[in-house]
Amino acid sequence: MASKRTAKQRVASDDDTKEEPAKRPKLRNGASDPLREPHRFAAEAEEHGIVLRKFYPPEMSNARARAYNDNKIPRPIEQLEAAVEETASMRKDTKVKEAVIHWFKTDLRTTDNRALWEASQKAREAGVPLICIYIVSLEDFEAHFTSPPRVDFVMRTLHELKRDLAALDIPLHVETVAKRTKIQERIVEFMDEWGASHLYANIEYEVDELRRDARIVRVCADRGLAMVLFHDTCVVPPGALHTGAGKQYAVYSPWYRAWVAHVHANQELLSLLEPPAKNPAAAREKVAALFDCEIPEVPENKRLSEEDAARFRATWPAGEREAMARLEKFCDEKIGAYGKKRNFPGDAATSSISVHLAAGTLSARTAVRTARDRNKTKKLDAGVEGIQAWISEVAWRDFYKHVLVHWPYICMNKPFKPEYANIEWSYNSAHFEAWCAGRTGYPIVDAAMRQMRSIGYMHNRCRMIAASFLSKDLLLDWRLGERFFMERLIDGDFASNNGGWGFSASVGVDPQPYFRIFNPLLQSEKFDPRGEYIRKWVPELRGVEGKAVHDPYNRGAEEKARKEGYPRPIVDHRESRERALRAYKAGIGRDKP
Repeated sequence: MASKRTAKQRVASDDDTKEEPAKRPKLRNGASDPLREPHRFAAEAEEHGIVLRKFYPPEMSNARARAYNDNKIPRPIEQLEAAVEETASMRKDTKVKEAVIHWFKTDLRTTDNRALWEASQKAREAGVPLICIYIVSLEDFEAHFTSPPRVDFVMRTLHELKRDLAALDIPLHVETVAKRTKIQERIVEFMDEWGASHLYANIEYEVDELRRDARIVRVCADRGLAMVLFHDTCVVPPGALHTGAGKQYAVYSPWYRAWVAHVHANQELLSLLEPPAKNPAAAREKVAALFDCEIPEVPENKRLSEEDAARFRATWPAGEREAMARLEKFCDEKIGAYGKKRNFPGDAATSSISVHLAAGTLSARTAVRTARDRNKTKKLDAGVEGIQAWISEVAWRDFYKHVLVHWPYICMNKPFKPEYANIEWSYNSAHFEAWCAGRTGYPIVDAAMRQMRSIGYMHNRCRMIAASFLSKDLLLDWRLGERFFMERLIDGDFASNNGGWGFSASVGVDPQPYFRIFNPLLQSEKFDPRGEYIRKWVPELRGVEGKAVHDPYNRGAEEKARKEGYPRPIVDHRESRERALRAYKAGIGRDKP
């Protein structure tokens, strides 16, 4: 996974998640270091909320992004690997004391949870209690634009998880930490409070989280404690797949073929783990105080109204039992036709488990294994077409995490290819507000946006249509849309959301800017042919009959649309397409390496 070059052989790595001083460091000749200069459009982007200066430095230069690409700056995963390697002997020699702790993150389940299972085995062998902890990090919710629906879902899931663990005499302690820089300190304090020598956790692959865990590994080691980390989020761990030239894949299709071949050659990757063993009989009394701890309320700035909370509870029940029930129902009833129906938002043909994969109430392993076991073959790319198609879609989540790990600057407001940062975007507030509200005059776009605002979810085909419209038709900065989605989606996952926006805005892997400009009218007619999806989410158009629902102002339904208050199209697609092509061509042509 890591480059063969050591960190000492590269440019010294600073923490890109920390604020930088106002003055840039100078070279010996007095010039600014090009790696430390912000991007040319950084000030305008920051003004419109692209970079949260409370937590992060200005948008990095293209030169700095390329330095990551060229292995001149160690990637966060390499920093974590270095910390793990350098503390290996110490951790191996650490004796189990009075307890073993599992730290839950985005793995909120008891079944098929690698770190939890390993922690349970360690505790069982030593005859000590297993204790679990979850940290509610207020600043991480803020910095990562975590949506209120997702925070609410996580907090509801914690109640379910606490009950499930209590049935095994395992306590789950949940507490709030206001400052994220204090998390490592609080984790170590908690270990000291309960006499724990070992901390188990699964790896999260975002930049902040990798750097945080690297620090905690070292802090623990300095105190004679062992932090043990596992790959669990992906079916195939990041860094395991390489091209014939030994490089990381940047295009999905060849990556997926390698992913399938790797799983076929390593069948244990789809082996599922049992829940943790029950704690020793005396453990409950020993850690009784932890069972009495209440789960905190949802943070005030992420709290839903009573009406919204009730709607989300009804639409998205929490917990791993609900996750498994949804998966089983989908595999029993819909997966066979998935390949043919998945792109039609009005057909309800998808699994609706993305929220569970994002929160970790269901593992990707379990999802793929369950689907595969419904097939006529053990091969992931053979047998029932619908099963093949669905497994391929689940694999996209692995792919985007692999991309994130190897090209970490995409976590830092940069496009996959740095030169695409040179596109000059619009920040037209009226256009952005119309898009956010679902009042663009393009029914399929408006239906998609209103669906998300109502239930915190949007069909994947519609995510692509809405994202393409924002970035291509409106030429708005794609990062505005990426942030808005994260602030609204209940299944918001950074890697998948960023990857989806990169695809639709043509700034991600395999960008194809001159071919991938969706025509919203054609997309609407093709994927919502009867207009059922539009009529469900755009009530102003429910009385519009036939194909006029796709374009009421140009297909004879102008009077009805105007009477019901539905807006005219805010831009002309043909003109917008030409403007986008000019902007992409001009931007990509700047500062080529």
